[in-house]
Amino acid sequence: MNKTELIEKIAAGAGLTKADAKKALDATVAAVKDALVAGDKIALVGFGTFSVNERPAREGINPASGEKIKIAAKKVAKFKAGAELTKALN
Repeated sequence: MNKTELIEKIAAGAGLTKADAKKALDATVAAVKDALVAGDKIALVGFGTFSVNERPAREGINPASGEKIKIAAKKVAKFKAGAELTKALN
C-alpha cells in the first residue's frame, strides 16, 4: 500500500474528503517525526511503539577492496508491534 492508497482508506474509514485525510496523515507523520527527532517515544496502545535506538560506531570491511573502514555511530528509528497487532497478523 502506498501513501495515496492509505489516504483513500483513511478518507473512507473516517468519512473525510481525500484532501482532509491527506492533511491528517501529513500532520500525523510530522508529529511522529518531530517526537522521534526530539528523542521521545510514541506508544500507541494496541498498535505499537516507535522509539529511537543509537547504534555505536564500529569497524567494517569494504567488500570491493577488503580494506577496513570506520562506520560512524548513528540513530535509527525502531518500531515494536503491539500485542493486538501481532495477534491480528498471526
